[in-house]
Amino acid sequence: MKKLIVLTLLMCAFQFTYSQQATVKGTIVDTLNQIQLHNAVIMLLQPKDSTLYKFSRSNETGKFEIPNLKQGKYIMVVSYPTFADYVDTLTLDSGSVRNVNKIVLTQLSKLLKEVVVKQQIAAIRMKGDTTEYNAGSFKTAENANIEDLLKVLPGIEVNSKGEIKAMGESVKKVLVDGEEFFGDDPTLVTKNLRADMVDKVQLYDKKSDQASFTGVDDGERSRTLNIQLKEDKKKGAFGKVAAGGGTESFFDNQIMFNYFKGKKKISAFGILSNTGQIGLNWNDRDKFGAGNGDFSVNEDGDFDFSSRGDDYDSWDGKFGDNGYPLVQTGGIHYNDKWDKDKQRVNANYKIMNLGVEGSSWSKSQVLTKDTTYYDNSSGSFENHIFRNRLDGDYELKFDSTSSIRILVDGALDHKNTVGLGTSTTWINDVMKNSNDRKVSNVSDNKSINANIFWRKKFKKDRRNMSFNLSETYENSSGRGIVDATTTFYRPNEEDSLYLLDQLKIGKNDKLNINANLTYTEPISKYSTITLNYGFNWLNNNSNRYSYNQDPLGKYSALDSIYSNDFSVTSFTNHAGINYGYTKNKVRVSFGSSAGLSNFTQTDRFRDHEYNRQFINFYPKALFRYNFSQYRRFAFTYNGNTSQPSLGDLQPLVVNDNPLYIKIGNADLKPSFQNSFNMNFSDYKVVSQRGIWISMGYNFVLNSFSSKNDISSNGVTTSQTVNLNGNRYGWFNFNYNWMISPWKLRIGPSARVNLSRNVNYTKSELVTTNTINPSMGLFLNKYVDKKYEFGFDGNANYHSSVSSVQRIQPNYWDFEIRPSFGLFLPAKFTVNANMNWNLRQKTSVFTGNNNVAIVNASINKKFGKKDDIILGVSVNDLLNQNIGINRSIYDNTISESHNTTIRRYFMLTFVWNFTKLGGATPAPAPVIK
Repeated sequence: MKKLIVLTLLMCAFQFTYSQQATVKGTIVDTLNQIQLHNAVIMLLQPKDSTLYKFSRSNETGKFEIPNLKQGKYIMVVSYPTFADYVDTLTLDSGSVRNVNKIVLTQLSKLLKEVVVKQQIAAIRMKGDTTEYNAGSFKTAENANIEDLLKVLPGIEVNSKGEIKAMGESVKKVLVDGEEFFGDDPTLVTKNLRADMVDKVQLYDKKSDQASFTGVDDGERSRTLNIQLKEDKKKGAFGKVAAGGGTESFFDNQIMFNYFKGKKKISAFGILSNTGQIGLNWNDRDKFGAGNGDFSVNEDGDFDFSSRGDDYDSWDGKFGDNGYPLVQTGGIHYNDKWDKDKQRVNANYKIMNLGVEGSSWSKSQVLTKDTTYYDNSSGSFENHIFRNRLDGDYELKFDSTSSIRILVDGALDHKNTVGLGTSTTWINDVMKNSNDRKVSNVSDNKSINANIFWRKKFKKDRRNMSFNLSETYENSSGRGIVDATTTFYRPNEEDSLYLLDQLKIGKNDKLNINANLTYTEPISKYSTITLNYGFNWLNNNSNRYSYNQDPLGKYSALDSIYSNDFSVTSFTNHAGINYGYTKNKVRVSFGSSAGLSNFTQTDRFRDHEYNRQFINFYPKALFRYNFSQYRRFAFTYNGNTSQPSLGDLQPLVVNDNPLYIKIGNADLKPSFQNSFNMNFSDYKVVSQRGIWISMGYNFVLNSFSSKNDISSNGVTTSQTVNLNGNRYGWFNFNYNWMISPWKLRIGPSARVNLSRNVNYTKSELVTTNTINPSMGLFLNKYVDKKYEFGFDGNANYHSSVSSVQRIQPNYWDFEIRPSFGLFLPAKFTVNANMNWNLRQKTSVFTGNNNVAIVNASINKKFGKKDDIILGVSVNDLLNQNIGINRSIYDNTISESHNTTIRRYFMLTFVWNFTKLGGATPAPAPVIK
């Protein structure tokens, strides 16, 4: 009996131990022909001494599975005759099933032809869909930053603004060790981290989080660079201090500090500048709860209502190259991983104090069949915003099959704006009115958002489930004064005077809760079905009150014509189904989502309620064919329903500008947009030859267009209405290659944009057709430690034909942007660039608006490690930056000028400091 008990316990212990073993599985594929490889050898090696631990072979379908593995770290090597070996590292958790999915092998003949650079195969490696550059194989100067490194990598381009293209496509994100670094500004990585810290640069098309989890390709990809740092550079501190002072009281001061310790990264930056080089890409204003966009609902049922962008509060909180800025901004970044990478956190805090002041003037024409309306306006402004933002991202992996991710962010901003303006209006050659206006406003905005995302993979491959719950809360309030004097001129009669002096008080409050459940089920070896269901609840309150002065001079007399208190409550149920098929080189998916939305719109000011019901459809389809890793064709279709904005629906008359009155339209219907897109790309790594072709066509049913009535005294009353007939199309071609003997990159391009827009002007339907063809040429040559040359030019033609047009505003403009840099003896460098704009004169645009903006600098490096730089620079050497903009839209032609930063000289000091631990590894073979 005792022996039986002992035997039973031993068997249980063995079974428990066996159940805790890990498994690795995947599929081996030929990268060129996209066929499964039979009898490929898959080896797992011990990392300490590279001894063989276990091995297996792939079956007839290319699949393999290695069970009963101990937890730990392994080197995986995949070998197949006439193919290059695939090498990667794996970390296995106890009881986990690690699916490495598709491992793509490259034929040696193909590898030698397309990957060998100066006979150094190690410089570039293909790992599946990832191109990996060995940073040590590419020479850069002492103390060079990552941007300098990217410039010498084959297939990667960096322009003067720091914008990156890889294999011809724009890079959307730059990660550091797989994590976001200050989130939304890649230049904080490329300009502030040093090239000698980099081990590998990985280039790939990042799938959406949902596609990465489910394994079902949804067609959403973003070109991404991941900067892998050397292990010995992840311990210590480094950064940069820059100070600059110049003529005309300009200054530019920046500091960047980084402390890395293993997987923990702490960074901070600060900027004090009035040169317009703010250094932050806070472009998405809606992140701070201050947006004034439309109301929208996506296929997952997420709703977004926003209040009208009132004229008295029209500044978006950005510089925009308009005026003279003063910015004080800073931020802190923290990320870390622990518990064997099962837990990670990424957090950012940013603060900004921005002031902008300046002036502008504009002239415009509105054309009808028998009348031309002219408007000349000028003004000045003084704006200020103080902004805070905090965001965090935490993820917990329970095991290899399930995880939970929590994202939170909050923002506060306080804004003051003051604007002064004058305008005059003519009808044909007769002056009809003039207006002087002062608008001031104080507003506060706050938001807090939370998102919980749970994911679970089941034992069956590609079967998975996810649940998402999100909350959005936004609150904004404003208080402003509109003071305007308008004179209406009447021939043979006494002129009339209209005075407006009102206090405007507004508030917007929104709470949105959304839940979505998604389930994916494989129905065959190559096919999947994805089902989703969710609901959305929204409550949005918006009020605006206008007060006139009472006899005592206080703003206490409510003006009911220009006041309103409005609310929207909605509840939506939505469901969808999508079919996906993936086999070898082909990927196909199609499906649709639909939602039933019930709205209750309440005009509390006038005690009226609107009950509305909408059905929203979101059909979509995708076809993708991969000829090879960098040769692809794709076709997509998307249908999208958009609801009217709260501002367009709200029964409110807005009189902030007495010459432009906006009224709401409660009868608006949803619009539906059909979008067709086609893309083809082909890139060869060694020759760096690339072809990119894209075209698309969109048309909108019940589009949101304007209906403008213009009175005999020149006052415009505008309302949003539904119209059919708006459509847009484009064709884009880019060709890029390297002339090897000269090491010169060259890239011609061509683009055509076509559009048709409809609107109402004076109760007449106006149709405007535009065509904008353009041709471009790109040149770039970089010779290490000698010189760098670049050229980027475009010739653009603007043609617009309106059904009421009586003049031809068609014209050419040319953009010529040369640049060069020289590396001189004694550690001197000289850099210069020019932005030369040539604009054709027309019967409408009669002025000389040709502009050549030249910037130049001379720098010298000091110190044993070239870590100190002194420089002299000049901005707009020829003093020609006049801030001009032209536009032709519908039957309106306009040209504007605004205050800009012009010529100044500056002396700068830069110190790159570093104190990093670890020994310096042996250098890789260098490509010069």
